[in-house]
Amino acid sequence: MNASADHPCGPPAVSFFDALKFWLKLGFISFGGPAGQIAIMHRELVEEKRWISEQRFLHALNYCMLLPGPEAQQLATYIGWLMHRTWGGLVAGGLFVLPSLFILIGLSWIYVAFGNVPWVAGLLYGIKPAVAALVLQAVHRIGSKTLKKPAVAPVLWAVAAISFIAVAVLKIPFPWVVLAAALTGWFGQRWAPGQFAAAGGHGSAKTPGAAQRPALIDDNTPTPAHARFRRSRLATVLALGALLWLVPMGLLIAWQGWSGALAQMGWFFTKAALLTFGGAYAVLPYVYQGAVEQFGWLTGPQMMDGLALGETTPGPLIMVVAFVGFVGGWGLQVLGPQAQFWGAALAATVVTWFTFLPSFVFILAGGPLVESTHGKLQFTAPLIAITAAVVGVIASLALFFIAHIAYKTGANGTFFSNFDFAALILAALAALALLRYKLGVVTVIAGCALTGLVVKMTGLG
Repeated sequence: MNASADHPCGPPAVSFFDALKFWLKLGFISFGGPAGQIAIMHRELVEEKRWISEQRFLHALNYCMLLPGPEAQQLATYIGWLMHRTWGGLVAGGLFVLPSLFILIGLSWIYVAFGNVPWVAGLLYGIKPAVAALVLQAVHRIGSKTLKKPAVAPVLWAVAAISFIAVAVLKIPFPWVVLAAALTGWFGQRWAPGQFAAAGGHGSAKTPGAAQRPALIDDNTPTPAHARFRRSRLATVLALGALLWLVPMGLLIAWQGWSGALAQMGWFFTKAALLTFGGAYAVLPYVYQGAVEQFGWLTGPQMMDGLALGETTPGPLIMVVAFVGFVGGWGLQVLGPQAQFWGAALAATVVTWFTFLPSFVFILAGGPLVESTHGKLQFTAPLIAITAAVVGVIASLALFFIAHIAYKTGANGTFFSNFDFAALILAALAALALLRYKLGVVTVIAGCALTGLVVKMTGLG
């Protein structure tokens, strides 16, 4: 993008190297989930650096929120692409993920190698109730933004309730729930359009004085040539995206066969990436169904531990899939017993590749196309209905996690004596800290971990 052409007297263009330094820094400081990550980008890019204006930032964010995948990572990819073409998007989106991948590989190795050490087990005991509270917080956060009041949007409430029953009671696979919700939104917007008006998003409130200085990409800056829709470019990006999926998948199949663990991980997490409407918590039930119940790559308690590790590292929460891949690769010894770590690290990398590749394709190929349809109800209504279904699905996940921490593993006493009251009390306190007192995620997890250590070391739990 040529800033001087758009802003003859405006701010100078940002060099690719300066942008790279910022995206690298962001990859290491992007804590706090999507809301926190978006807030960091808003503060840095809109208020301080003035690389992009408030309206253009929110326009990009609204687009990313309509897509499956982690919206904060996609927003970084979008802004990087808008500023420095395809390479800018690849660098911004890639550096949002890579630090988290390397950190999680290290933490996952510590977990599988030393997880049975008493003090480590005590920390993990305290973290599990915090995870349950975090899922409850996700239900509240997404539900408050999507469902509105029951009297205003009863259809959305019905979609959420039916989705909860479908997953928690009837054990219907998550993709079918998403499809049913999308059809409800598609047909519903014709008969009751008011039910599907877009709810509030993650966008930051406008900061007084933030728009006084001209931005590099300002409100009236024309869309750069590379960001305008062209059928030839769309076909090229889609073809390259397909090639980047087919070549690694073909190599994995040629090496270990279609039924091999790595090929199955690649295929499964490709499907998961396409179902991540509403954030990482929305797809966790699907990941649990597949990774735990179908393939047995890890156990339910391990899944909770991985979610806790994902919450305490920078980057998108969906990076928990790297933990799933690492633990699965470790247990299956995909490179043999002599290279257990490298096999697990390879599995984590494979899972990350197939999970995030669709997000890059969505931005680089679909950005110009989807922007032209943004705000049209026939396009947004199915996505709003899917988000309502996500509320019910996450609530079913919260129920599972609470049930898991409420019952002592391996206990043989009476039904009442087998209840883990210490864990339930800790979960309630964590939920109170998150929902009532708005404490940070890392603070709550650290407090719960230390409390769990004390409980286990003193024999109270």
